[in-house]
Amino acid sequence: MSRASHAAGRELIAGACRVLAARGLADGILGHISLRVEEDLILVRCRGQDERGLGRTSPDDIRLVHLDGSEAAPGELDGYAVPNELPLHSAVLRTRPEVSAVVHAHPPSVVAADLAGIAIRPIVGAFDIPGCRLAAGGVPVYPRGVLVRNDRLGAEMVEAMGDRPVVLLRGHGLTSAGVSVEQAVLQAISVDTIAELSLRITAAGGELADLAEEDMAELPDLGAGFNTGTAWRHELVRAGLRD
Repeated sequence: MSRASHAAGRELIAGACRVLAARGLADGILGHISLRVEEDLILVRCRGQDERGLGRTSPDDIRLVHLDGSEAAPGELDGYAVPNELPLHSAVLRTRPEVSAVVHAHPPSVVAADLAGIAIRPIVGAFDIPGCRLAAGGVPVYPRGVLVRNDRLGAEMVEAMGDRPVVLLRGHGLTSAGVSVEQAVLQAISVDTIAELSLRITAAGGELADLAEEDMAELPDLGAGFNTGTAWRHELVRAGLRD
């Protein structure tokens, strides 16, 4: 297996890392994304000897490894190391067969809102329909502000996450799981947006209120072509990755 294998996946993850940075969800060298390519194999953003930060991630920074962090082909980890929090990814992927991609990021608004006791709630409607539905289903919190750097902590995080697509990590960030890299990143963006709006509303003296049930029932399903496809193209343009 050559370094050219899984080229499309490496390109996708590299672009997604840049999107996270452009959106302010991961500062500097923090954050990583993984994609399942086989049952025990993932592509994951690794840290190289000349680390340039998430916003400068290239396909060469994306490496093929086993879920235990060992290289899956000769040379995959030459000059590179897997994330310290690889167990965060492997814990989700081992226990959630429907998940193909995992995003870990450190959005300041998400951390601030959680520490202020503000839950992610469906306070918006048509402003962000997928985000509203995600929030309505609940966004749990893993209450430990630790590096998820071993299987024990990974299992704790997954237990807190349950069957939800996103879990907040107290004093740390979030983990988002999806059927695709694009979905996992867009979920993280939606949660960050709701957190930021919640902070603004409460700072202005307002009170948070969930969307009325009758309004929730009126929200249409715009489909994956719009919710994921169109939204993702926008994110790539926003991050300067395409015209």
